[in-house]
Amino acid sequence: MSISGIQGRILEVTVVGCTKLKDTDWISRHDPYACVEYGSTKCRTRTCKDGGRNPTFQEKFVFTLIEGLLELNVVIWTINTISHDDLIGSGKVQLQKVLSSGFDDGSWPLQTKTGRHAGEVQLIMHYANANKPVMSYGPSAPPVVAAPVPQIPHFSAPPPYGSSYGHSRTDYHAPATHSSYPPPNSALYPPPPYYPPQQAAYPSPYATPSTYPPPSNPPPAQNPHYYPPG
Repeated sequence: MSISGIQGRILEVTVVGCTKLKDTDWISRHDPYACVEYGSTKCRTRTCKDGGRNPTFQEKFVFTLIEGLLELNVVIWTINTISHDDLIGSGKVQLQKVLSSGFDDGSWPLQTKTGRHAGEVQLIMHYANANKPVMSYGPSAPPVVAAPVPQIPHFSAPPPYGSSYGHSRTDYHAPATHSSYPPPNSALYPPPPYYPPQQAAYPSPYATPSTYPPPSNPPPAQNPHYYPPG
């Protein structure tokens, strides 16, 4: 299986523990610890004091993947207080499964320097960028897009003071000039009767007839110093 595109990705490795380790200490129980190596990165678990042949670690490490490097090494040591620590066994863990499915939980065998069986190591690995198969589907009908519904404003804001309109409009209709009632039909009503004007029985009090004709000549002027005879 070809795995590509892993450069710089993150791989999580949890060292759960070991089972049936080879007993190298004939006097007391083992004090084992585990080392995980990937490329130039090396991580070490804590020492499981008196862990014996079935130590438990439960420690997680994070590695940055390298393109083309698809395995890591696990080495199990035991503490030796007199000289250098003693090697119990080592093994190679393949990463194809975890890189393709995203998860791998299993046990991997360990071997001594001479190639003999030295027990097993249990790991749990997670890879978030697994190459999952791409699902292909047949062509589907284009989605139906509903026609946009025109938005009708409920009211219009009044124009600001001093603004001008490009055209004039009235919000109210002008009142009708015609009457609300129809005009009377002249054919339905006969014309009023005609009465001749009556002469006045009495002369007008303002027109007083003259009894005497007007004098033709004015009277002569009289002397103011003249007195008539007594």
